[in-house]
Amino acid sequence: MYYLVYSILYLFSLLPFFVLYRLSELAFLILYYIAGYRKQVVMDNLRIVFPNKPEKELKKIARKFYLNLTDSFIETIKMLSMSNRQFERYISIDLTAVNRLAAEGKSIQFQLGHQFNWEYGNWITARHIRIPWIGIYMRISNPALDKIFYNLRSKQGTTLIAAQDFKKEANDVLKGQYAIGLVADQNPGVAWLSYWLYFFGKPTCFVSGPDKSAIRLNKAVVFITIERLKRGRYRVVPEVFTEDAGKCSKGEITRHYRDYLEERIRRQPDNYLWSHRRWKHQYEAQYAENLWIDTAPPPELN
Repeated sequence: MYYLVYSILYLFSLLPFFVLYRLSELAFLILYYIAGYRKQVVMDNLRIVFPNKPEKELKKIARKFYLNLTDSFIETIKMLSMSNRQFERYISIDLTAVNRLAAEGKSIQFQLGHQFNWEYGNWITARHIRIPWIGIYMRISNPALDKIFYNLRSKQGTTLIAAQDFKKEANDVLKGQYAIGLVADQNPGVAWLSYWLYFFGKPTCFVSGPDKSAIRLNKAVVFITIERLKRGRYRVVPEVFTEDAGKCSKGEITRHYRDYLEERIRRQPDNYLWSHRRWKHQYEAQYAENLWIDTAPPPELN
């Protein structure tokens, strides 16, 4: 099954971009207007983030998001046959400050959100960073697709760890100096082991591991945004938050990352994964004592 699926996708990837983007537009029409894929989730999320925007403007953002979503999938499939020289035409990155930290012997923790195209972001970072690059990924339930995407994501030298196996494999992989990429806005699986704070004015939980690990191991922490310059063209922008996370207090990194992410989403609202259920978990009063990390007080519950 793997070879059959791979062969089909590889042949598909050989099509030129102008053809692939026409197919993306067709997929957008089906996804948005016919299937209505997660449309209620998308609109509910946009209403939380932009409560003062009229419904017409929210629907415009939603339509752009769905097209960016299908474009991102098409672009990822194209990577199966894309040469390194061709790839470098579509995305750029400046890792000067990051590689300076690497030269000083620091291990580095990248924190990014669900911005398109994160698959491009992985490749370009792996190609230009000067220390081992480690990525955390979620397995795909279909074994053939999981193998295809594993091979694709590791093609430029990324060492991949499945999120499900992180605790088991971390000690073996995270040895010596390294840089690790964490999708830090991932919805936690367990609410009562997470940090809680406001995100666009509504309480939600963030995975606490990045904050705790960076402080404990005194990593350098770099926030990442992926800017969509125009269709098919991206720029990865790293911003060093701290060179010595060990000096940070509990929750400080997460709070600042929240602020950073909110500001970047407001800049390019259609380039964020709105079908992601970011406010899935409900805040409970029991989280206030040890898990609430916002400087603003937690909400009062009846």
